[in-house]
Amino acid sequence: MKPVRHPDAPAPGELLGAHYEQCFGCGGAQPHGLHLEARAGEGVRVTAEFTVQPAHQGAPGLAHGGVLTSALDETLGSLNWLLRTIAVTGRLETDFVRPVPVGATLHLEAEVTAVAGRKIYSTATGRIDGPDGPVAIRADALFIEVEVQHFVHHGREDEIKAAMDDPDQVRRVRAFEVNP
Repeated sequence: MKPVRHPDAPAPGELLGAHYEQCFGCGGAQPHGLHLEARAGEGVRVTAEFTVQPAHQGAPGLAHGGVLTSALDETLGSLNWLLRTIAVTGRLETDFVRPVPVGATLHLEAEVTAVAGRKIYSTATGRIDGPDGPVAIRADALFIEVEVQHFVHHGREDEIKAAMDDPDQVRRVRAFEVNP
């Protein structure tokens, strides 16, 4: 089924924000995290940027492939804000097209391509040297819609309690509890 942007989704250009401050991908409280900031795009698309730091390298002077995959996963996961649903990565297939040097900024774009029941299919690309630069990495993903109880059941109790004690976090979770 063709994906449909939720009527209450953030407006195009709006910063989506971190879904959890301790998240390696988008949280501000992780000293070596990606600190990725995604913005709502048109339709069911998001854009983001990630600058490769020395702590993110694998081979000398080059980004670690797992870190690049994490950046794509985080960007793809941000699409759920536009659907107003909670989902987790079920499958992520990554193609590494060219090396990404430390200090380079990866310009990421992702879109939902289809929705079938609880399955959300999406794709993403990462470009270097600007948003129109050469593709360095791309991915196709399958996300699975879950209830918030998924995290309560499988997460660590202290972190769940800390997140639920944060009024902003509770507000963000409640925004997703009313699905279409």
